Amino acid sequence: MAEHFDVAAAAEASVLDRFPMREEDGEIRRAFVEEIARAIKAADAAFLRAVVAELHEADLADLIAALEPDDRVSLVELTGTDFDFSALNEVDTTVREEILEELEPETVAEGVRELQSDDAVELLEALDEEDQEEILEKLPPSERDALERSLEYPENSAGRRMQTDFIAVPPHWNVGQAIDYMRETGDLPERFYEIYAVDGAQHWQGAVALDALLRSRRPVPLAELIDADRRRVAVIDDLEDVARLFGKYNLVAAPVVDSEDRLVGVITVDDVVDVIKDEADEEIKALGGVASDEELSDSVWTIARGRFNWLLVNLGTAFLASSVLGLFEGELEKMVALAVLAPIVASQGGNAATQTMTVAVRALATRELGSNNAFRIVIREGLVGLVNGIAFAIITGIAAVAWFRIPGLGLVIGLAIICNLVAGALGGILIPMWLERVRADPAVASGTFVTTVTDVVGFFSFLGIATLWFGLN
Repeated sequence: MAEHFDVAAAAEASVLDRFPMREEDGEIRRAFVEEIARAIKAADAAFLRAVVAELHEADLADLIAALEPDDRVSLVELTGTDFDFSALNEVDTTVREEILEELEPETVAEGVRELQSDDAVELLEALDEEDQEEILEKLPPSERDALERSLEYPENSAGRRMQTDFIAVPPHWNVGQAIDYMRETGDLPERFYEIYAVDGAQHWQGAVALDALLRSRRPVPLAELIDADRRRVAVIDDLEDVARLFGKYNLVAAPVVDSEDRLVGVITVDDVVDVIKDEADEEIKALGGVASDEELSDSVWTIARGRFNWLLVNLGTAFLASSVLGLFEGELEKMVALAVLAPIVASQGGNAATQTMTVAVRALATRELGSNNAFRIVIREGLVGLVNGIAFAIITGIAAVAWFRIPGLGLVIGLAIICNLVAGALGGILIPMWLERVRADPAVASGTFVTTVTDVVGFFSFLGIATLWFGLN
């Protein structure tokens, strides 16, 4: 039986304390979602406001994803100003677009005003230009201008993801003046880790860490605390490069400057975590031939259409590999064992190639693999393929002879296994490196080409060696 709550009870105790959102394993309780859906149907705005006011943006996003599509928009409308629009940045792109398209521009504009600038840009960039303009027109001129400038930067650039709210002070101030400024100013960023020194034209002078500021006495000049060599990023820098900079130098925040070295924003570690997550998602999907923008909430037709192209390419390469079998049709008819064992050779090579390819694609993405160490890594992977090839040649050869009782079959399949594992290892690293050189995405295209190589080499080496061996004997 469903549990129900009234507003009076909610006022006496936390709604979430009385009716927990999650199970012990972290999953959302079905009863909780049903209660929210009931409140939406009943237009119980007071109860819904009490609930969303207690939820973290990530939890609110999970709730939105669990609701039926029609209930999602109603939840936003019924909770009004209590709804945290930053939660929409945590849901699938498809869900976010569906909600924003149904809401009135005025409602979205009010929600955008409550967001930090980077969250507001992330929310708006999912919309087409016409919808963006309609929402931006509802904002005050100063806020609209700041968001429009951010949206003009290239997609996946630091300028798109940066916060335009930061603390900038003159370098001639002392510690006391800086502290007083932060205490007396009402529109400071919600969270910050350092303050920045700029001249009258906003040109970068350096950074002052909060811990250094708070440990110093009030009369100490800021000039003594300023780190002029603080690592910073340019507005046009790619977000993946920014993420690598954060990881390499253990940064928590990084100032963003324009082409004239003027301070225009700041990127914080929470933004970088999102970038790393998005990058990992894209690479995993790409390795499987799945579109980077595919979401769990997409329709059957959208998903099928997105996956069709790579399946078509795979079909073409499969025909190519199968054509190799046609070259040895006579031998296959004479010895059934060859037809049975040929897929084993191709499969082992494919598995070895996938292992190498996964490491290679990741190393290329993180810039760990380059021209300075390419030769050494290629030789290493080739030797790994050779060592594993010899080991599996012995295992597979013994199994083949025991299975079919055909003298010489163990030697034939053993040699083929060695050839294909070495080919798979070399193909798994050389093909991604070649794709990177011709400016194609190794994560997207490597799988198809590498699989084709191992299938062709596997079939050709096994059947070719078998033809030679049994033909001579």
